[in-house]
Parts: sequence; C-alpha cells; structure tokens
Amino acid sequence: MFDRLAELETEMEKLETQLPELYASGDQQAAAAAGKRLAELRPVVDAFRAHRDTEADLAEAREMLGGEADADMREYLESEIAAKQSALDDLDARLRELLVPRDPDDGKNVIVEIRGGEGGEEGNLWAADLFEMYQRYADLHRWKVEVLDTQPSDMGGMREVTFVVKGDDAWARLKHEAGPHRVQRVPATESQGRVHTSAATVTVLPEAEEIDIRVDPNDLDVDVYRSSGPGGQSVNTTDSAVRITHKPSGLVVTCQDEKSQLQNKEKAMRILRSRLHEIERERQEAEQSSARRSQVKSGGRSDKIRTYNYKENRVTDHRIGLTLHSLDQVLAGQLDPLTDALAADERERGIDGSGGTD
Repeated sequence: MFDRLAELETEMEKLETQLPELYASGDQQAAAAAGKRLAELRPVVDAFRAHRDTEADLAEAREMLGGEADADMREYLESEIAAKQSALDDLDARLRELLVPRDPDDGKNVIVEIRGGEGGEEGNLWAADLFEMYQRYADLHRWKVEVLDTQPSDMGGMREVTFVVKGDDAWARLKHEAGPHRVQRVPATESQGRVHTSAATVTVLPEAEEIDIRVDPNDLDVDVYRSSGPGGQSVNTTDSAVRITHKPSGLVVTCQDEKSQLQNKEKAMRILRSRLHEIERERQEAEQSSARRSQVKSGGRSDKIRTYNYKENRVTDHRIGLTLHSLDQVLAGQLDPLTDALAADERERGIDGSGGTD
C-alpha cells in the first residue's frame, strides 16, 4: 500500500509543478483535468504525509524512552507513544478508506423499483411495506422521494412501485438494497394464523442523465392509453398513461400516475434512461468478471439477500451474516446499522493495491 502511496505523492508533486504552465498555455481542458486530479490526490497524499510524520515521531519517542532513566520523563514518553500509536492507527484506517476505488455513481439520484415476488398477494403487500420502510429511511436522512409510477394490487399492496430518491449520499446508502427481500410472517390473507414466507424484489439504479445515455427517438414506440386503478376502475378520463418501448433492447416502461400525458412521458423516459444505463454498466462489468451476481435474480425466496422475521423481531442480511433483533426499528426506517455494515464490507473488499485514485 505504501509503495502505491509514494507513487501518488510523486504524481501530485508533478501536477503541482505543471498546473501553472497548463493555465498559461491556455489549454483550459487540460488545466481542468489536472486540477480535478489534484483535488482527488490531495486528501490521500496529505494523509500519507501525516502518517509518515507520525511514524517518525513514534520511532523517535521509542528511541528516547529506551535511553531515559528519569521516571517522570519515562511516564511522559510512554503517554506520547500511546497517543502517537493511536493517531497512527487512525491514519492507517483513513488511508485504507481513501484507497478504495470511488464509485462513479456517488452523488447521483437513485431510482428504486420494488415488485411483489413469490407469495401472491402477500408478496404485493410486502412490496408496499418495503416502500414505506424506504420512505421512512429517506425522511430520517432528509432525502426527497418522488414517486414515478405505481401499480397497486387489489388488497392494498403494490404489484410494482418506482420512485426516485434525491440526496447526496442516497446512492452510497441504498445501492446495497438491490435483490430479493424475504419476509416470514402471518399474512393478512391467512385465516388460520400460519406463518408464510414470501418475497419482493428491489432494484436500485443510479438515475441516468441525458448526457449519460442518449436515446434516439426513432428507437422508441410510444403508446398512450387510459389510466386505471385496482379492479380496472377508471381513475382518469383521458388517454394520459404512457407506454414506451425501446425497440433495440426490448425494454418496456409504463407510467400512469400523473394526469398529464407529458408528465408521464417525462417520468417514463427517466426510468428508461436509467435502465439502459444499468444495462451498459452490467455489460462493461461482465467483460471484467463473468461472475457478477444479478440484483434481482428470480425474485424467489431461495435467492434472498435479506430475511425479515416478524415472530422473532429479526432481520438477517445473508451477504455479510449480520443479524439484528430490531425488525420494528428497521421497518420504521432505521436502516443505517445494515447499510453501514454493508458499506464497511464493500470498503474492506475494495482495498487492494490498485487504489481508488487510479
């Protein structure tokens, strides 16, 4: 790790020398790129230099302690050594965190799609409960939630709901929520009090801007139709619902929540761009690793990433083996113990010799 840090320090020093020349040359693009790279390198190199200085101070204090006979001075040096060692440990942890490759989607808005999976209507009811859980989580973090599309089920659940979460750290905290979420409880549809197991799937996508994904209008089939609610009851008297089919990929997106056809089309395009962005990202990652696990898989109970057990007030995340006996708090939106642990696991797995500032 420290060989890599020394290389980054050398790179930063060269950039600091070159930057005034780049500005003077009038090459604004090159100057901006160099300035951005400097901003990326500076916190890493500053921490590396602090680590090196602290390590030198610690070695000096230990050397002085070895030749010191005065009891008061020895006590002082021992306290200094303890303080320097603590600071060194903190800097070591900080450097490891800084060297984790940065997620290029950090800071983007997040599109979340929840669909009822196995379990019939109970799966749809569970999808609605998950939606409420994420709404409460967003409220605790003061993120904004914008619903893009909902497909309610007959008993008050949701066959599908798609929404945007807006917040600086929303992607970093929500990206690990993707996958099948299994629930074990006595459903409202059960008359004999038996515990059932059902599931809902969660897909988490970074919201793609037009600059990320450009969609050719000639590649789209746009259909409009009349919105309808549960049981086929009309909730709209105009053809405002929109269905967009992206012909090259076969993706189909529908939106019907707004009364305006234009608004529904705009929301559908946002979802379509993000799905196309995800397809491209998966294609690129598949070239690097054919073993990448799909977010949603089959939506079945055996593919679960997390289990919510009502009887035991228990939540288990199977990816990291973490179990919390606080299901009531999690459903109230207190997801940070789970998301923090998943982020820590990601950082630990991401620490390698390549560094996050490549």
